Amino acid sequence: MTRAHDTVPASALSAQRVTLRAGARTLLDAFTQTFHAGEIWCVAGPNGAGKTTLLSTLAGLRPASAGHVELDGRRLADWPPLPLARHRALMPQSAHDAFSASVLDIVMLNRFPHLGGWGWERDADRAAAQAALERLGLGSFAARDVLSLSGGERQRVALAAVLCQDAPLLLLDEPLSHLDLHHQIDCLEALVAWTQEPRRCVLFSCHDLNLARRFATHALLLDGAGGACAGLVRAVLTPELTSRAFGYPLILIRDGEHEALIPAPRMRHESHADHDIASG
Repeated sequence: MTRAHDTVPASALSAQRVTLRAGARTLLDAFTQTFHAGEIWCVAGPNGAGKTTLLSTLAGLRPASAGHVELDGRRLADWPPLPLARHRALMPQSAHDAFSASVLDIVMLNRFPHLGGWGWERDADRAAAQAALERLGLGSFAARDVLSLSGGERQRVALAAVLCQDAPLLLLDEPLSHLDLHHQIDCLEALVAWTQEPRRCVLFSCHDLNLARRFATHALLLDGAGGACAGLVRAVLTPELTSRAFGYPLILIRDGEHEALIPAPRMRHESHADHDIASG
């Protein structure tokens, strides 16, 4: 089910027989996949399936139990820290602001890989930070104290900071959490626009399968038991594969050209049986 990439630019990221374990559990077993420029990947799967572990491993922050990860044909372990930070950026699942600072200054922290020897920000760095805020509709937030923001606003600022890092590979762990539907769609549209530049690739974890089917080009579905299915998003996020991974039956409904995965309705006899058990 893996896509052929005859006309796509050189690969951004490659997992080579990567195995991930958590204690006695094998989350991912001998996983091999290349993520190419121009692609937007949704990493999906049930809670505890290893989405965060995988993204941390692909970022080079956590060693694989076996196998290795390559960025542009070079093992992550062989990349010096600063060049690696210029090539890939990671947005963790949660960010905590420990001190008062303006939103613009918080976003500019991600410009560190591009600063000169003295570490002073230049006008170009401030312009990059402001542009990242504008991309997410946060231009008017630049002077606000980050500690005054809501959880959803802070989440969007964190995404702006990652964009400001100007790395061609983005690894985003639950970037849509704390956001209402309107801002989820705005952020995904911003990521789609961002990948139009050459050599850019995005991997993001997400629980909303329908948003993934709408905005991602590819999907990686983890089952949490070592298995994974990777490919074009509508070939992976199907009722059959998602039902198996999540352990609950899902069906695909259609309204004209629109499709949505929803939980299958309970059969009437199942509901009665549940009622009888509860009553007993």
